[in-house]
Amino acid sequence: MKLSAIPFTTMARMTAGERRDQLIGVAKETFAELGYDGASVEEIAARAGVSKPVVYEHFGGKEGIYAVVVDREATRLLDKISAYIDDKNGGRQIINASALAFLHYIEEDPAAFRVLTRDSPASVTTPGIAGLLSDVADKAAGVLAAFFDRSGLDPATAPLYAGALVGMVAYVGSWWATAREPSAEEVAQHITALAYHGLRDLPHHPAGGSSPSS
Repeated sequence: MKLSAIPFTTMARMTAGERRDQLIGVAKETFAELGYDGASVEEIAARAGVSKPVVYEHFGGKEGIYAVVVDREATRLLDKISAYIDDKNGGRQIINASALAFLHYIEEDPAAFRVLTRDSPASVTTPGIAGLLSDVADKAAGVLAAFFDRSGLDPATAPLYAGALVGMVAYVGSWWATAREPSAEEVAQHITALAYHGLRDLPHHPAGGSSPSS
């Protein structure tokens, strides 16, 4: 379904920067609704109330504007998660904050999350959600390494556990994006309970052995 085009007279007042931001916003909604294959430069231009050459001038085509949308949203989500995480907090607070940041991003901008989680076309060289989760896991690994060191666990295993935690949050977040219940706060509490209690009683040797002190 096409949205009503914005009159050209209104768009003519925009600066180049404003026009670019407006086109990115329109493209994000278009890709979220139609997917990469279903969207077109013509559709994006029509929804934005501009001619096709304007889109080509700013982004070079559909691949260009898609890559910008994905990169911008991935950066925004990573910044949001980073802002929620305080390395000085304990393990429970860090896990809960990370889960809440992810869920609040989905809640605030479901269109952006749909774009990030759709399969990127092979012709577009952007890491998308995979690259984003890798960056988040790297940050989480640094936090966990310090926690493991204090607990007498092997810090070298922190990246493995960080990847497992980030994967859990991302998978639950994808499910919750559709379900939307219970609340983001309650879902984060459930994730925190599972992850934190597992980490708190993590054995020195996974195949068996004593766990560090709580």
